[in-house]
Amino acid sequence: MNARMRIKLSKKLSLFVMALGFSCVVMAQSEPQFSQYMFNRMSYNPGYAGSSGSICATAMYRNQWMGLNLDPPTGGTEAGTTPTDMLFTFDMPVRFLHGGLGLTVISDKIGYWNNVMVDIDYAFRMFWGPGNLSVGVEFGMNSKSLDGKNLIPGEDDPALHNEELSDMLFDGSVGLYYQVPGKYYLGLSVKNLLGAKSDNLNFANARTVYAMGGYEYTPASAPSVRIRPSALLKTANFSFFQADLSCVLDYRNAFWGGLGYRVQDAIYLMAGVHWKNLRIGASYDFTTSKLGSYKPGRSDGSVELYLRYCFKITVPQKPGTSYGNTIYLL
Repeated sequence: MNARMRIKLSKKLSLFVMALGFSCVVMAQSEPQFSQYMFNRMSYNPGYAGSSGSICATAMYRNQWMGLNLDPPTGGTEAGTTPTDMLFTFDMPVRFLHGGLGLTVISDKIGYWNNVMVDIDYAFRMFWGPGNLSVGVEFGMNSKSLDGKNLIPGEDDPALHNEELSDMLFDGSVGLYYQVPGKYYLGLSVKNLLGAKSDNLNFANARTVYAMGGYEYTPASAPSVRIRPSALLKTANFSFFQADLSCVLDYRNAFWGGLGYRVQDAIYLMAGVHWKNLRIGASYDFTTSKLGSYKPGRSDGSVELYLRYCFKITVPQKPGTSYGNTIYLL
């Protein structure tokens, strides 16, 4: 491949990633993705809040398409960043509310686009059959900004005025979540149900439908091993579809490892440890799309880190009160 062809290919890759960064100009904004989605169910479905029966805090960091060479659109400007996501969730059961409460904070950066999402969740939970069914609602606040100073505005791009643009949007989500603890779970949710729009940035949130499920199995011949296959399906405005399929093996509830496949995007490996109330994990994606042919300037893969801490607060029961009664015999 000669130098001219390499430069042309590099610019195509750069334009592709930067197009994702300001995709709001021509299409709706989609949700960030995580390979260790099975440990992060609340960010996909508000019905999950409080379902573990413990108070849990989760943190994730994802650096996607590492090593991808991006060229700036014009001389003297900066190239946009590849997708970088940070997530924090907190959820707990609340008995007097007959369910649970949750909080999700996500920072999503891609291209020249910055997005900070804060979601507050409530799930109403009831016993149904062998498990419990939750109906969840979510109120979301999205702070979105686009650094247009490094872009080249065109006649058909009214939102790109060679300046920094920002807006605050409010949206909502709903979800159903059913689980039989220790056996399986199923979930169906719609994120960004209102499809909130921004005239300032000329885009709308994508209504994203998530369907998830997982199963736990302990072989009779190996009682210290748990096999946990899971799947996550999603579609944005029914115009974009994606599927994750994975399987995790847990040994003595202390070590775990697994393998996953995201259709037409990546194959990923996962591993981690579980010590007392703390769970630590990491994953690495091998990019299978055209962005990752393992050549100079292409994607070297994606790295994701995961941390989760759960605990329970036990309120001791008050001892019974006894009264003495003196009987006088006359």
